[in-house]
Amino acid sequence: VGDEKAPIKIAALDIGIKKNILRNLVKRGAYIKVFPFNSKFSELEAFKPDGYFISNGPGDPEPLIAAQEVAKEIIKRSLPLFGICLGHQVLALANGISTYKMHNGHRGINHPVKNLLTGKGEITSQNHGFAINKEETENNKDIEITHVHLNDHTVAGIRMKGKPVFSVQYHPEASPGPHDSEYLFDQFIEIVIKSKKVSS
Repeated sequence: VGDEKAPIKIAALDIGIKKNILRNLVKRGAYIKVFPFNSKFSELEAFKPDGYFISNGPGDPEPLIAAQEVAKEIIKRSLPLFGICLGHQVLALANGISTYKMHNGHRGINHPVKNLLTGKGEITSQNHGFAINKEETENNKDIEITHVHLNDHTVAGIRMKGKPVFSVQYHPEASPGPHDSEYLFDQFIEIVIKSKKVSS
């Protein structure tokens, strides 16, 4: 997807990807190759990407062993990685943080989230029935909680300490909106460019 001559290449693992995520990355100068849900890290790596993306998707993240293994390999190599929704949960599982089925899932386009790094509130679009364990996340020395859902205080975003890896539980690509969280795509591209400069 996108222009083959684009300055940035992204390998995207498709576990239910939305086209507007791809559009948002293309809009920011990325060329993306989308890989099937059961792809191995070596297959993604063969594309020689500058960064990796694990997509959104439906259902329970725990059975997605192949996706968790891909995430573990990316993390082990300290490569840029962004996860959205189901991808966020896969990233948590790859770090030994469990997930659980929520009593009431988050569905809708008006969910309030607080960015703990900036102190700003965001109105977000959400569509998920599973969440990551907050206590385990707080106790994980490698993980920092970056976003919380203000209605029920569930974890809405995390990043890894000392690695270019982060994820959010909600949908920054939501169309027709809200667009409060589109900055996350800019953040990902900035991380990829920075990582590319360091390695070149």
